[in-house]
Amino acid sequence: MREFALSPPPNTPLPPPRPVLLFYCQHSLGIGHLTRSFALARALAELFRVVFLNGGPLPAGGSVPHAIELVDLPPLGMDDGHNLVSRGGTQDVLLAQLRRHELITEAARMLQPALVLIELFPFGRKKFAGEILALIRAARGQRPDVRVVCSLRDILVDGRRDQQHHDDRARWLANRYFDAVLVHSDPAFARIEDSFRPARPLAVPVHYTGYVVPARAADPVARRDDRLLVSAGGGIVGFPLFAAALAAHALRPTSGLQLRIVAGPFLPDAEWVALQGMACGRADVELVRHVPDLAIEMRRARLSVSQCGYNTALDIVVAGVPALVVPYAAPGENEQSRRAEALAALGAVRHLPAARLEPAQLATAIDETLAFTPRPAALALDGAQRSAELLARLMPIRNSGVARSFHA
Repeated sequence: MREFALSPPPNTPLPPPRPVLLFYCQHSLGIGHLTRSFALARALAELFRVVFLNGGPLPAGGSVPHAIELVDLPPLGMDDGHNLVSRGGTQDVLLAQLRRHELITEAARMLQPALVLIELFPFGRKKFAGEILALIRAARGQRPDVRVVCSLRDILVDGRRDQQHHDDRARWLANRYFDAVLVHSDPAFARIEDSFRPARPLAVPVHYTGYVVPARAADPVARRDDRLLVSAGGGIVGFPLFAAALAAHALRPTSGLQLRIVAGPFLPDAEWVALQGMACGRADVELVRHVPDLAIEMRRARLSVSQCGYNTALDIVVAGVPALVVPYAAPGENEQSRRAEALAALGAVRHLPAARLEPAQLATAIDETLAFTPRPAALALDGAQRSAELLARLMPIRNSGVARSFHA
């Protein structure tokens, strides 16, 4: 028998619209910021109408949470010299910036958000300060009571040459423009003051949410295969690790482990071609660009070798896999190294510093990690839900009504 939904009686008041949350995310080098922000947005969509301002390219094979509205800005990123570059083909950076500014301020004017959530800034993303501050001013121009909140990872880069000036500037901006900072960390593992040291303290409230991990179904596979899994997040800076892993694996041909490299969607095409050439004719090597869930791949592997970004580290913890981490450590970039050292101190991983990344040392470290049993890292992993609850409590008391629809 067919069932039909009953229409509400005439003059029945409709439920109030969900408050609008405008979420700004600029991922510049890898996909870690985007992955965490999408996981957070999925939880937020239970309570808010989430409109997501996406500032970087979407990775091939990635999935956008169906419950959010996506506004794709002309994609920009950073090169190894920390210079702004276009990720949208041949578009000029200045033209991309102008169009982004138009889209961002138009979204704030039309949506009149109750909450603006900004990923990382002002603790990073200095080169995007102009458009972010324009977003905040436009939102406050429509709603003076709008709440502006920073979404922040566990560990910040603190190896800049001008670190004290950077921290003092970030403190001033946070106190001036923000109503709260959400730190997506377990405070027993990492606190903001461990990597952020302004001369004067933050006045804006800081809330620890726990770590944000994607919601995922239970993996029915319990048995680990004889597979060595190598990954580097989005892959944009992963080639040195992949090349070293291929060479190290060739030094141990009798290990019996199949080498599987997950290159990542952002590994440059020329480097992907080079990897294919290096692996040509090797039956014990498999190269793939992207997998739906790296944690599931880790659960099935005998051993994981990876960098140590936020999401990769949490995948290792969730999977419980014996893991060797080789953190990305370009000049001034020490976030991954700090996370690797802290996890190694807990006995959750083994750590090979990037300075020692050469085939013979990597092969030895892999052999040692095969005999390693990781200790479970008891980290709070409910950060997405707790963030949504915190933001609901930070909502303005007044609700200014239904926001108009917005399309880029």
